[in-house]
Amino acid sequence: MNPTHPRVTEDTTPTPADFCEGLPEQQETLAREVLTRVSSRWSLWTLHTLADTDAPLRFTRIFDAMTGISQKMLTQTLRNLERDGFVSRRVFPQVPPRVEYELTRLGRQLLDRVDPVVAWARTQVREFEAARDRFDDAEEALDRPTDRATATGR
Repeated sequence: MNPTHPRVTEDTTPTPADFCEGLPEQQETLAREVLTRVSSRWSLWTLHTLADTDAPLRFTRIFDAMTGISQKMLTQTLRNLERDGFVSRRVFPQVPPRVEYELTRLGRQLLDRVDPVVAWARTQVREFEAARDRFDDAEEALDRPTDRATATGR
């Protein structure tokens, strides 16, 4: 429990249902959908790619900067980010069509809030590694047959 957190007191612990408390149901649903979307595997990386250049980028430049993403997934990610207002898309009427993507004010605001979490995570990598090692060691110990079980033929 963290009594200094505004939503946590000595008497209550927030539940997942309290996460978007105070919003009408439709807005709560939208807030949860957007939070789920921006925390997906590719969304933040896409936003950071656009932020790093601080200029509009064509699809191919974004794709080239993001090793491991498929064209289909990048297209879907950009469409979702555009729909939620984090990215703008501009189509130039030429042959072949030229499309550029750019971070919006809302996208910049999101990154301003996420960047401190990213910076924190970078400083905690050794802690994450140690926690995973402890967990994996404990899991491995549970999976090993004991000497007694082996001796009795179990």
